[in-house]
Amino acid sequence: MALARGHAQHFSAVDQRVRRGRAATSNPDGRFEKQARETFHDGWDIDEDLPPIKTDVQVERAKSIISRNDSPDIPFERSINPYRGCEHGCIYCFARPSHGFMGLSSGLDFETKLFAKPDAPRQLTRELSKPGYHAKTLAIGTNTDPYQPIEKKWRIMRQILEVLSAANHPVAITTKSALILRDLDLLSAMAEKRLVKVAISVTTLDRKLSRSMEPRAATPPRRLEVIRQLKEASIPVGISVAPVIPVLTDHEIERILDSGKAAGATEASYILLRLPLEVAPLFKDWLLENHPERYRHVMSLIRSMRGGKDYDAEFGKRMKGSGPYAWQIARRFDMAAKRLGLAKRGIALRDDLFVSPGFGGTQLNLF
Repeated sequence: MALARGHAQHFSAVDQRVRRGRAATSNPDGRFEKQARETFHDGWDIDEDLPPIKTDVQVERAKSIISRNDSPDIPFERSINPYRGCEHGCIYCFARPSHGFMGLSSGLDFETKLFAKPDAPRQLTRELSKPGYHAKTLAIGTNTDPYQPIEKKWRIMRQILEVLSAANHPVAITTKSALILRDLDLLSAMAEKRLVKVAISVTTLDRKLSRSMEPRAATPPRRLEVIRQLKEASIPVGISVAPVIPVLTDHEIERILDSGKAAGATEASYILLRLPLEVAPLFKDWLLENHPERYRHVMSLIRSMRGGKDYDAEFGKRMKGSGPYAWQIARRFDMAAKRLGLAKRGIALRDDLFVSPGFGGTQLNLF
């Protein structure tokens, strides 16, 4: 891996007693750091009782809350991230390298040193109030999960939904958390105006595998129950098979879609495993610790779909891959989705009902 300033990155494993309940096996230095740190045995054979790493949350004051992108292979132009880092700790999360910009590790730091943006609702009100603002669907949950465990205390996502609901602004939410059910009142009201849709991410139906690679996310059965309850509340809901991991989860594509359909999903999508920057060695370390007998097979198939590399960031390939195996995955998904009547695009949300928070909202944010 090429690293800034000739930085030599270290992936020394962290004691299992310290990281229990976490997915990453190490806490490598950020790629922008000038100095590297490495743990070593000091020669003292003392079996110390080490406390587990606790989650720490700091406040981040963002200058703006709406992010924009022009990527041709992402179906949205605008997104919001209420939090930086994610306590779910999914080992495969492609957002892990973003912690490097904070001088932190993409490993355990990403799961335990989090940033909350309590000013996000106020910032959003101000941005929606700008002259000439035109509503387009906002995507939330495409980077880190807005309903991760710390949302129960901070309630930032709840407040964002309140702002969007009051302004009749469309929003598409992706999550793997049951905490979204807390906001059924807001979501139901928005759904009546065709202003919201939800995608529930299901990586595997194997509870043991899920606990290992996404340790603080809802169990697979619980996610299917969330789909059922959203459907009963008349909220458009889809299932996202993401990420598809060769050997470990790709054989489950049809079962996951079947289960999602039975629970009430009307849309479906999938994304192939992505291993950018530090995610690749982190995932490989996890794989060697948890499934050493499958390591070579998994990585061989990943590289066969990524032009011989761990990852290919080229537009048009990064989400679905390329080559015969990637084509096979795409065909299996398409055939299963078609058989089940699961739409790829789903309903289009309305953007013609938008009402600007107005002059008052802008003025309040001056103080």
